[in-house]
Amino acid sequence: MAATDALERLATAVPPKVREVCTTLAEAGHQAVIVGGCVRDVLMGREPGDWDVASSAHPDEVMKLFRRTVPQGLQHGTVKVLMGKGKENEVEVTTFRGEGAYSDARRPDSVTFGVPLVEDLARRDLVVNAIAYDPARNELHDPFGGQQDIEARRLRAVGNAVDRFTEDGLRVMRAVRFAAQLEFDLDADTEAGIPPALPSLSKVSRERVSDELRKLLKSREPSRGLKPAVRVGILANILPELVIGSPGLIDAWAARIDRADPGVRLAALVLPLPPAQAVDVLKRLKFSNAELDLVGHVLRIAGASRTAGIAQVRKELSRIDKGKREAAVQLWASEHDDALVGLGRKVLDEKHPLGAGDLAITGKDLMDGLQIQPGPMIGRIIERLVNYVIEDPARNTREALLAEAQRGELEYPAS
Repeated sequence: MAATDALERLATAVPPKVREVCTTLAEAGHQAVIVGGCVRDVLMGREPGDWDVASSAHPDEVMKLFRRTVPQGLQHGTVKVLMGKGKENEVEVTTFRGEGAYSDARRPDSVTFGVPLVEDLARRDLVVNAIAYDPARNELHDPFGGQQDIEARRLRAVGNAVDRFTEDGLRVMRAVRFAAQLEFDLDADTEAGIPPALPSLSKVSRERVSDELRKLLKSREPSRGLKPAVRVGILANILPELVIGSPGLIDAWAARIDRADPGVRLAALVLPLPPAQAVDVLKRLKFSNAELDLVGHVLRIAGASRTAGIAQVRKELSRIDKGKREAAVQLWASEHDDALVGLGRKVLDEKHPLGAGDLAITGKDLMDGLQIQPGPMIGRIIERLVNYVIEDPARNTREALLAEAQRGELEYPAS
């Protein structure tokens, strides 16, 4: 992209509240730039998420310049400026900083304020994220060649890859996540810098790891990040139980995840594992209870036979909660099980009875019709009637179900 085009695109894209913050800082004699992913996204023609401002101003100076501020993380130089009501009017301003050692492989032990912009950019993870735009001067700062990397669709670490990834173990997850989200390839030297840094990844909280994995799985083609994650050992680090095997099996596994609906990609990720083990390993990674519940349900019937008839499909779907059945069919779809998916869609679209709540008869109907008292017997009868209508939904009428209950082999005690 030509320099003038890049500047015009950025000048147009900057939200008024962000520009106002930068202008206020500049008028007070400080340099203020928009930096990171928002600049990268604008240059790529993508919709930016958060707009981050970096400035030469010390946090104390930032708080003096604006009427409403929140000290978001003063130890790291971040102040949240409130430009109005609502989260959409919050602008984070972080002071240019240099960093000391990362003894915990996550955050620097110390930071130094007052460094020049280029040194602030040098501490960032990837070159495409180390681009800054100064709206007051309409200047683009790209000391490491981020625009060329965007054009080449590649991801390079800033400086020495091993150093960058070892400092902060989460950066290796970010690298493969960005490979998927941006659909860029990892530069060979950058990819080679990941394996030596994996001990740092082991120190990162599992919540941060699962958050990166969650973002990766939401991308259009998760395989673009998952394949390098397997190749460099990231997957073996975070999910050692998930051994995919040969390159052909890895390709098939990754392709299935790409095909899967985003809502069931986590299940597709751990599909090679037994359902109980899959839930256990995801629990260790601190995925939410709702995510674990969905994975546990859909994997329970993921292995349904492709040759199953519609009665067997009803039987399979009846084994899981009503709210999880659509997701189970979506997981079947990722395998290209067209016949199985077609039957599943038919069952769900036509609302075939699959559980006690779908029966055309109630427990009270059974007590009245069979002259029996409340108790465990009612539950056993209903369970048998559910199986009865799963075999043939046409049987789901009050009269047919009451007749079947009366014909049953069970003896019903008189009231």
